[in-house]
Amino acid sequence: MTGPGPGGDAATATSAGRAGTAADSAGSATTGAGGGLRPAREADLATILRWRNHPQVREVSLTRHEIGPAEHAAWWAGVRVDPDRRVLVHEHLGQPCGVVTFSGVTSPDRALTWGFYLDVEGLDARRALLPAWLSLEEAAIAYAFGTLGARTLGGETLATNRPVLALHRRFGFTIVRRYERDVDGTPHQVVWTQLSRGT
Repeated sequence: MTGPGPGGDAATATSAGRAGTAADSAGSATTGAGGGLRPAREADLATILRWRNHPQVREVSLTRHEIGPAEHAAWWAGVRVDPDRRVLVHEHLGQPCGVVTFSGVTSPDRALTWGFYLDVEGLDARRALLPAWLSLEEAAIAYAFGTLGARTLGGETLATNRPVLALHRRFGFTIVRRYERDVDGTPHQVVWTQLSRGT
């Protein structure tokens, strides 16, 4: 997962059917904690790119280079028509402040992978980073197991990203395995955490 504390490999937006586009068919989910999810739209792209390229987000991502407009546009062109993926914008107290991505939506075993990142700069300025982060994770779990009918929800987090791992534990995720991944030419330990339906 990504984030300053939060994540997902957002270069591929770790992680968004075709009766319409993937983004159009995502639906929405709102929690009672002041946060909710909505499908990402074309108008969100510049904002999403700015969030994703924040140095604190890139530092804990599995893809760390600064993403350019052309690469970002190519990513969006792919995910918006891919029935296996969802890209959602998280809103906290009515303000867009993060991205949640899901893949594996069409998998027969309903094993979904997710990722996320937040508007670090904006939330820090409003002193709302932790509340927004908590509401994002709550909304993402509800969306995965409710709207998407997931059986399991899992994701990758750098082992050094302890705030994210701690928050996942708080929400019931367990560590399934550890392994190495190449991040910009350097091996890093990655932790796979997973939550199962009913846990």
